[in-house]
Amino acid sequence: MAGCLMFEISIVTFLLFVALLAGSVWIGLSLFATGYILLVIFKPNIPMDIFSSGVIWGSIIPTPLLSLPLFILMSEVLVAAGLGRSLFSGLAPWLGRLPGGLLHVNVVGSTLFAAVSGSSAATTAIVGKVSLPELQSRGYDRQMAMGSLAGAGTLGFLIPPSIIMIIYGVVAEQSILELFIAGVIPGLTLAGLYMAYIALNQSLSGSQPTVEKSGWAEKAKGLRDIGPVAALIFAIMGSLYLGLASVSELAAVGVLGAILIAIAMGRFSVSTMIAAGRRAVRTSAMIGLIIIGASLLNSAFGFLGIPKAVAGQIAELGLSPFMLIVVLLVFYAVLGMFLDGTSIIVMTLPITLPLVTAAGFDPIWFGIFVVVAVEISQITPPIGFNLFVIQSQTAESIGTIARAALPFFLILLGFALLLTLFPDLALWLPRTLQ
Repeated sequence: MAGCLMFEISIVTFLLFVALLAGSVWIGLSLFATGYILLVIFKPNIPMDIFSSGVIWGSIIPTPLLSLPLFILMSEVLVAAGLGRSLFSGLAPWLGRLPGGLLHVNVVGSTLFAAVSGSSAATTAIVGKVSLPELQSRGYDRQMAMGSLAGAGTLGFLIPPSIIMIIYGVVAEQSILELFIAGVIPGLTLAGLYMAYIALNQSLSGSQPTVEKSGWAEKAKGLRDIGPVAALIFAIMGSLYLGLASVSELAAVGVLGAILIAIAMGRFSVSTMIAAGRRAVRTSAMIGLIIIGASLLNSAFGFLGIPKAVAGQIAELGLSPFMLIVVLLVFYAVLGMFLDGTSIIVMTLPITLPLVTAAGFDPIWFGIFVVVAVEISQITPPIGFNLFVIQSQTAESIGTIARAALPFFLILLGFALLLTLFPDLALWLPRTLQ
């Protein structure tokens, strides 16, 4: 009987959510409406109790969430300052002679911007706006340029500071500072894997254009171009590792640094900053609405006993810890075809986190794993946000861009399994700095 009820609830949940999304209802409102309707149908005496209990309000007032709009604002200010042009001109003299040439600018530029933005979409947008036209004009393979940008843009979630890590830390009640520290080595490792693939691919294909050798004068100028970004990274990461600031204070340092960079580059104006502020408000409001909607849906799942039922059914399968992670990886990859990263995390953690901790996995490690899974969703059609960002810059079809990103999608899948086999990739640095 209980199994039949769970099946009915699952069908109703799926149909409701798909119908709302198909009707172009915002994701946050779709989550909210689905949770409310489930309670009205299966637990009609519950909904008003949820509103009066403070569950909804409590989901958006944890102190660490205060840093979220600040990191988003920092990213928007840097975008407004045209940081992509400086990144390309600063990195090109140093990377042009490597196997793969200036394609590596996508990876290294995304790595640097990820360390001051926290957003995958913003990383993809600001690097791609400059790199894609430059690479095309210099004769680089268009498919590889788009694919490497799509893959490298996902580093915006993995390299701290990360918006997704903040959301995971709040929902999972884990230290956001530990999550930030745990993401450094995996982020740099993944960037290294991307660069290795680009170098191997271009060496075997022999399609790399000839690049003129840059002298030390050009390289010195390049260092000056990326100097402001490097200084901001040093300020943020130094404050992080030395324990000089909380997460919210760290975000405030980042916003101040971004404004100073805009001033130093001569791109500061009141109108530009107002526009950046408006974009940050819209993004923050969207994330807040998703958190509220997912909070109600998760409360509905709790009252209906879904997490306990799902955990029991998975436990009956007798999966090994490694196979459990493989199943969850497939699960997250499928979800990523329909939902954004924030929705995925706030919807699934009440179910998946108890499973993995019971299997012996560290919750900090699982946070990094989930971030990698969300990165996969960023380049998974039809909802992959990075694919849409690149489409807006190239006018190519989503299918074409997804095919270009396929090798980097496979690298991400392999990296998730590598992270499972070698959890110290994520846990060594936090333990060392404790």
